[in-house]
Amino acid sequence: MEKVEKISQTKEASEVIKQLKDRYGPLMFHQSGGCCDGSSPMCFEDGDFKVGESDVLLGEIDDCKFYMSKDQYEYWKHTHLTLDVTKGRGSSFSLEIPLGIRFIIRSRMFTEEEVNQLKEAGEL
Repeated sequence: MEKVEKISQTKEASEVIKQLKDRYGPLMFHQSGGCCDGSSPMCFEDGDFKVGESDVLLGEIDDCKFYMSKDQYEYWKHTHLTLDVTKGRGSSFSLEIPLGIRFIIRSRMFTEEEVNQLKEAGEL
């Protein structure tokens, strides 16, 4: 049985990630639980954001690690997250902002089967 993915991306997000990787090289993402745009997914050059013990690695999207703060993860641990993009500028330091777009998260609850798999794997 395949491992349950906690994070994925839309085709549109993948296109933006490719564009950003071509310009900046390897990337990483972090989803904090901050206020305002601090709760939006942030894209950085790999290593420009220092992750620590208070961060959880959700997985990789397009070979980019995606982290979330532990506190935020506690709220969202029963959901599958999908990275997407939307028009408009956020007020963050994320690399996509100069393109006139921003990354956003769409979510859905895990199915009962996915929850059971995550529990069996010790991930819930």
